[in-house]
Amino acid sequence: MTEILTQRPQASMREFTILMALLISIVAISIDAFLPALGTVARDLHLANPNHAQHLITGIFIGMAVGQLICGPLSDAFGRKKILYFGILLYLVGSVVCYFSQTLEMMLAGRIIQGLGVSGPYVSAISVVRDKYSGRHMARVMSIIMMIFIMVPAIAPSLGQGILLYASWRTIFLFYIAYSLAVGLWLHFRLEETLPVSQRIPFTAANVLHGVKEVVGNRITRSYTICMGICFGSFIGYLNSSQQIFQVQYGTGKLYTVYFGVLALVLGASSLLNARFVERLGMRYICLRSHFAIIGASALFIALHFTTGISLWMFVAYAAILFFCFGLMLGNFNALALGPMGHIAGIASAITGSFSSVVSTLLGAVIGQMYNGTLLPLICGFLVLGMISLLIMLQAENTGKAASQA
Repeated sequence: MTEILTQRPQASMREFTILMALLISIVAISIDAFLPALGTVARDLHLANPNHAQHLITGIFIGMAVGQLICGPLSDAFGRKKILYFGILLYLVGSVVCYFSQTLEMMLAGRIIQGLGVSGPYVSAISVVRDKYSGRHMARVMSIIMMIFIMVPAIAPSLGQGILLYASWRTIFLFYIAYSLAVGLWLHFRLEETLPVSQRIPFTAANVLHGVKEVVGNRITRSYTICMGICFGSFIGYLNSSQQIFQVQYGTGKLYTVYFGVLALVLGASSLLNARFVERLGMRYICLRSHFAIIGASALFIALHFTTGISLWMFVAYAAILFFCFGLMLGNFNALALGPMGHIAGIASAITGSFSSVVSTLLGAVIGQMYNGTLLPLICGFLVLGMISLLIMLQAENTGKAASQA
């Protein structure tokens, strides 16, 4: 039975896609706009080890990992929009804490609060998409959302760098406040509630435990969640060390934001390409070949590292290959993991998102802290983690075929 959930006029598919992308992009802008400031923050806070500034990136992911486990079940129980509002409010609190912080510890606390806050928009936005779409259609919509979402990292570092030209790094947090308020007002007036009251799951320990068991017990969901965490652990390792690689190792200065933005555009372009071909080729086909490309390119560049050395243009070419492959996989991994979980989309997206965030954050932190002035830790991370993710995916596919033939 169709229920009228709101009297507000529904947004068109185009507007809906853009709004979902902007909601999810609060995560990206919270990370990428702050990247150019890491060196300045390290100096202002008198950090003995410049690598410790990377913790301010890791803090966002820590908060998200915890927050998704809370926001997912709550969105299933109380609806998507209420959790969106709650998350944005908490994000604003974290931004204020960061703005007034005087120590690394206080700022890290604020970044964790920000991560807790953005988990609401992140989980709810994915759940809203799952409420409205499924299967390859969902993968196509998610790919378009991810394409727009990736455009934010293409310009966010330049925004952060632009703010640093005229103001202190603290002003970046004022920008975060303005951005999240604008997106919050947009969703208030233009997004309908997508979860009918009749389909909501009461927030009880028994229901949450049942949801966890169902998600963990599904081999496909479990396998692709692990793949997502492992695969993107190397990507977070890149985010953590990118400022040092470009500005310190290669001496690009303010051009760092240009290189970062161009690579982000590559990722966005591949997401658009995936949206056009995923319904024809299939999600698994695309993900498998993307893995092969990442592993092959990483093995080649490890060999180059020990023979001729890797120049700036060579590293950019290598990173472009990686970004292109990640753009192909972003939407597909989410759709594959959540495909069997349409009836508990909120808690499923929370568990898959939380677990993959924990895995990727830990792996990315290890890779980032191993940065030693060379590219070797990063390239080895992409190679090893790519191989592990591929093996898990192949095992899941083989098990699924065996089960279907039984």
